[in-house]
Amino acid sequence: MRRDYVTLDLRNADQDGDHLPTAVLTYEGPTDLLEERLTDAGGEPLDREAIDVAFRFQTATDDADADGVFSLTNRVTGEFIVEVNADAASVRDLVDAARRDDDPEDADGCYRVDVRRDGEQVASYEKRTLLVYDDEGGLLRQHSLIPSGVEL
Repeated sequence: MRRDYVTLDLRNADQDGDHLPTAVLTYEGPTDLLEERLTDAGGEPLDREAIDVAFRFQTATDDADADGVFSLTNRVTGEFIVEVNADAASVRDLVDAARRDDDPEDADGCYRVDVRRDGEQVASYEKRTLLVYDDEGGLLRQHSLIPSGVEL
């Protein structure tokens, strides 16, 4: 799936907001391709446990205008579902807003990812983990959302 089919918009990523921070992925490519990627081998919609969310820098992490790729991946197959070019500052804002939750153990997720097509939501996942990688593929724990007790 081409990255130019997708745009990323962050909502409620302010530290003072009362709503779950949300990454909205708007898809404008072939409909059947998106539907195929959002379902499992049996044709059932993928649930939040089957989805991994990650951001990988394409530039040095300390660049003022650093950017990278924000992606949803099928945890079972390892295949990309959706990926989009994104600026690192926006992803940092999402991570910071997700960390503001007073009691993350009570929440289903500390941020949400919505996938939209033709103005309608086609999938929504509440997540607690967002892995951030440097431009060489090394995990950046300090920039990632990793729930306590999770071993990587």
